Amino acid sequence: QVQVTESGGGLVQAGGSLTLSCVDSGYNYDTYCMTWFRQTPGKEREGVARLNHHGTTSYRDSVRGRFTISRDSAKHTLYLQMSSLKPEDTAMYYCVIDLPHVCTDFELGHASDFAYWGQGTQVTVSS
Repeated sequence: QVQVTESGGGLVQAGGSLTLSCVDSGYNYDTYCMTWFRQTPGKEREGVARLNHHGTTSYRDSVRGRFTISRDSAKHTLYLQMSSLKPEDTAMYYCVIDLPHVCTDFELGHASDFAYWGQGTQVTVSS
């Protein structure tokens, strides 16, 4: 059973920083496709940042240059470092572990039916 647990969300003022963490259940997921998604009530979920098994990263345009996705394999932890936060970054953030080919075959906002989702961590940016 794959377990994915996010943490690190909170309330921050605009311009501030937060680092989200996502710990997996200990299997070697380094070869998988890892993505941070976010969703706001009433809006569709959107892919924020992705890390493939080659270590290549991709970002949605609105966060590029402000967010950084990375992974510490020894700690089985995926990170999302967020800086220069804006009120429009307010959302529930989810960590997703997916099949490797999703990174290469699909756009950032796609998750397969086989993906494993965490419970999410709330990020609120005040103006």
